[in-house]
Amino acid sequence: MNVTASTLSLTVADVDASREFFRTHLGYEVAMAADGFASLTRGDGAADIVLLRTGNEVLPPEQRDQRATGLIFALTVTGIEAEERRLREAGAPITMPLREEPWGERLFQLTDPNGVVVQLVEWATQEEPTQAE
Repeated sequence: MNVTASTLSLTVADVDASREFFRTHLGYEVAMAADGFASLTRGDGAADIVLLRTGNEVLPPEQRDQRATGLIFALTVTGIEAEERRLREAGAPITMPLREEPWGERLFQLTDPNGVVVQLVEWATQEEPTQAE
């Protein structure tokens, strides 16, 4: 198997609200859209996103009423402090402030109107240990 792309498919109640969230705050562009459906992409290495309205008959019956919950969509980024500041100033719904974990992961979260949690992550640079002379 050779994976050529990654796509996250999310079932949400309001496709338009999530589409605008990802466009406005995270730089995604609409590749395709129809009633109850949107395909979003970016020009970099981020996963593409497909948004499907809950109840969409394209889905198997047992999946139609499920919603995208309990999922954290994590994007590894550069310049996390500037991104957090930009998003805060733009009024983005930041639901977990910027913090650094003991293992060197710097992260914060925002949540879209349908409850999809997006986590932006940057790894803190590890300083080289200095050697005693």
